[in-house]
Amino acid sequence: MLDAAEIGHKLCKDAYDATIPELREALIDAQYQLSQSRRFATLLLLSGVNAAGKSETVNRILSWMDPRFIESHAIGRDVGEEQRLHPFMWRYWQVLPPKGRITILFESWYNAPTAEHTLCQITDAEFDQRLAEINRFERMLTDEGVLLLKYHLHISKKQQRQRLKRLANDPTTSWRISDEDKLSITYYRPLCRDTEELLRLTSHGYAPWLVVEAGDRRYRELVVGQSLLRALRGRLNGADKPAARRTPTEIEIEPPDRRSVLTALDFASCVAPTNYADQLAKLQARLARLTRDKRFAKRSLVIAFEGADAAGKGGTIRRVAQAIDPRRYHIVPIAKPTEEESARPYLWRFWRQIPRQGRVTIFDRSWYGRVLVERVEGFCSSSDWRRAYGEINDFETDLARNGVILAKFWLAISKKEQLQRFKMRERLPFKQFKITKEDWRNRERWEDYERAVHEMVARTSTDLAPWTLVEAEDKSFAHLKVLRTLCERIEAHL
Repeated sequence: MLDAAEIGHKLCKDAYDATIPELREALIDAQYQLSQSRRFATLLLLSGVNAAGKSETVNRILSWMDPRFIESHAIGRDVGEEQRLHPFMWRYWQVLPPKGRITILFESWYNAPTAEHTLCQITDAEFDQRLAEINRFERMLTDEGVLLLKYHLHISKKQQRQRLKRLANDPTTSWRISDEDKLSITYYRPLCRDTEELLRLTSHGYAPWLVVEAGDRRYRELVVGQSLLRALRGRLNGADKPAARRTPTEIEIEPPDRRSVLTALDFASCVAPTNYADQLAKLQARLARLTRDKRFAKRSLVIAFEGADAAGKGGTIRRVAQAIDPRRYHIVPIAKPTEEESARPYLWRFWRQIPRQGRVTIFDRSWYGRVLVERVEGFCSSSDWRRAYGEINDFETDLARNGVILAKFWLAISKKEQLQRFKMRERLPFKQFKITKEDWRNRERWEDYERAVHEMVARTSTDLAPWTLVEAEDKSFAHLKVLRTLCERIEAHL
């Protein structure tokens, strides 16, 4: 596969100089249209063997276009402490561009698995699994409308050796030669073999690889510049529709007997008032010890609370928070996405809040809004919420495999109990702010939400991230069940 990038492509100076002015003007125009329309974000991945000219190519693109609206990031294997303390993909979610902007990533999420496999640090099966995870991630990005462009710059082993030697012998560039560059000469063949496998398994119609012969600077820069222009123009002119426009197969989960995971709950569950205070104190003390355990320093905890309006999420969250050192937890209330959040893929605002090791994040409503309120109220397309189940499972699997303990709670009450709580809120002055016209409107769609919850649990309750359905008619019972479940989840992972 890489042999086709060693045939000796070259471009003379006159041909290069004659083409560049028109190309620069067209790129600036396309960039302006993109920034004005804000229809999509552009993410450019630049990969390749060491000394293939990645930095020079990025510098050229920045000189041709307006650098104020382009960001470039180099995220390699050697990352900072904050990145090491978060799940692996967290670092890349932080730099995803908003609609209307362009971001260039050096190496990106491909660098670590390829290097680790070449150095025999992971097995063939683990390498294939990492690539499969990358495929799903990139599919999600393109389904969200991101224009994903992937370039691999290639030079022969002889060219690499010559370039590195030339850089090392020049006092002004010798500082650029790292131990990794020297090692890349030794591992050139196995690295190319792994790269070909990577290109084969991760080049798809929604995110194809473009392998660029990089031996000649002018040829390399022109190929990258012209392909970038074609991709931008194609999307701006509507010729390249994002994958999210596909119509998915519709498979509803609606039992003929109308029995669901919610109607199967025993809402009579309760706890005696005389026992509540003692049990609450014991469970809070147990949770406090677990979150202070030295083994928890290598873990993090993410708690997601969902439930019907007036089910008692706020009160339950308070009981959980009381047991945790306030320096260790963060409560994130999820509401309508802001303009900044809407300009990026749906899961971006949740990835931003994932805690570092030793910390806890509590979500008051969560990423499940896409398959609940957005689905029922029509705030997103059918295509968006139907594919969200797979994206959410991938998201939670990624967290769990990186040491995050996940606990997901649905607080359930009956329709009758909800009505009583709504009326109580209207009567009590200090609770009137909790009841809105939207709450009453949502109540009218009770059955629609019940179906959505049933399908959500059926499709996203996994061994790594199971749902816990909490009978919340009795608030004391709900508080204790949530605390007990949290303790058991943490203990199972320590």
